[in-house]
Amino acid sequence: MDLNKLAEALIPDENVKPLEYYEQQYPERDLPKGAQVTRLAPSPTGFMHLGNLYVALANERVAHQSGGVFYLRIEDTDEKRKVEGAVEVIHESLKYFGVKFDEGADLCGDYGPYYQRQRSEIYHAYAKELIKKGMAYPCFCTEEEIEEIRTKQTENKLLPGYYGEFAKCRNLSEEEIYANLKAGKPYVIRLKSQGNVEIKHTFRDEIKGEITVTENNQDVVILKSDGIPTYHFAHAIDDHFMRTTLVLRGEEWLSSLPIHIELFKALGFRLPKYAHNCSIQKQDGETRRKLSKRKDPEASLTFYREQGYHKTAVRTYMMTLLNSNFEEWLLKFPDKPLDEFKYTIGKMGKSGALFDILKLNDVSKTMLATLSETEMYDFMKAWADEFGSDKQKAYFADKEYMLKVLALCMGVGGKKRRKDFVCAKQATETVYYFFDDSFAPTYEYRFDKTTVKNILARFAEIYDEKDDNSAWFEKVKTVAGEYGFATDMKAYKADPAAFAGSVSDVAEMLRIATTGLANTPDLWTIMQILGKERTLARLQKAIASV
Repeated sequence: MDLNKLAEALIPDENVKPLEYYEQQYPERDLPKGAQVTRLAPSPTGFMHLGNLYVALANERVAHQSGGVFYLRIEDTDEKRKVEGAVEVIHESLKYFGVKFDEGADLCGDYGPYYQRQRSEIYHAYAKELIKKGMAYPCFCTEEEIEEIRTKQTENKLLPGYYGEFAKCRNLSEEEIYANLKAGKPYVIRLKSQGNVEIKHTFRDEIKGEITVTENNQDVVILKSDGIPTYHFAHAIDDHFMRTTLVLRGEEWLSSLPIHIELFKALGFRLPKYAHNCSIQKQDGETRRKLSKRKDPEASLTFYREQGYHKTAVRTYMMTLLNSNFEEWLLKFPDKPLDEFKYTIGKMGKSGALFDILKLNDVSKTMLATLSETEMYDFMKAWADEFGSDKQKAYFADKEYMLKVLALCMGVGGKKRRKDFVCAKQATETVYYFFDDSFAPTYEYRFDKTTVKNILARFAEIYDEKDDNSAWFEKVKTVAGEYGFATDMKAYKADPAAFAGSVSDVAEMLRIATTGLANTPDLWTIMQILGKERTLARLQKAIASV
């Protein structure tokens, strides 16, 4: 059989150039010794999973700590899954969390195009070469025939796939091939595997260590009927010509490793290092399961932006999942930039990383407590401008007023910073009672209406915004004493039945009347921020509602 003629008949691409051309077009990168070239290669579906951030951070750290390159490649061979604007989503999502590409899709770079559909010429050149060497062949099997093969394999409990006796088109004669072409039958190009599943090799995975890999015997499709490559074929060629040195990807690709090893060998390319990271899991009752984009809103990176998690908090938490020694480093160097942590692949967990949103919230509280009130204002305002309601956007109209609110709620200037804020959305919702348009309390007191009404009215008579904290509290005690409430907590604890309640109960009534809440930061400061007019108006509103 004239294989050169067959290759031209099967792949009539006039743009194809000699293989040497591509090697010259994409030379070895001029990088320092030990520098790693890594990549993120998502499909343009418009959905960014937390796992994408997990893998992106690992790849970015490996590349940049070694003086290498981290690039973005879009694997758009499946046209049906493509979503308009998906690449922008990838860039925006990762940029928000501080992950930056050096080159790639929609960026500069000498190793593009970085969209696989724009690289068909290269794939065709190497598919033709494999055909010429007798290492690939056309397959004319229909979907019905493939389904028959699957059914027979299932019934006989055989390994599924297109191999051995089931590879119906593997040994077609020249006459049969050209007859099928003349008849206009659609075809795919398959690798003619040289593997044997009885042979196993030891393979060094950069995360999992030494693993056993069975040789591939599947005649996998390398070019689909429309001339577009499969992921297996495209990724091997792209990783070679983009000079990728390390492929750090999800462990779901482990089952494809034998195919990829054989493809690199068939193409004559040096195999990059592989590192298969474990999936992000979630505790679900008594069991752990993979974080699901269908079941878990926190699986989407959009969730963290909509909730207003600070990028540094999320990045910090993700580093605790990525490297087992990160938390120890963070405790030792709490003020150092995260990028100073020496990330190592060897410290990645060999079992699934357990995602715990409560722990993320703790990390976030601690991180937000380090911000100044001005930094918190800018962070919350940016969230409100993008995701907040009109009322919430209005909170930031008077910056000086909001800074006072934040200083109080964050404990700025106190002995110990408060850790009440988790994210921008929660923080914005927390301070609602400082703003009249949002203040709609449902008053719930623990005392009878008459007592509450009398206490609120009496305090309103003697309230003076010029009083300092001590003078203010003396007036609270005065009102308490007038209505039979203990002004001395020791006396109250000694004989609670002798009093209507304690001074703390009176303060609670004032707090509920002023804020609608039984628990808040310092009430005197709240009244100072609200101002005399607003404070008295709220007391009168509360009196009228009793």
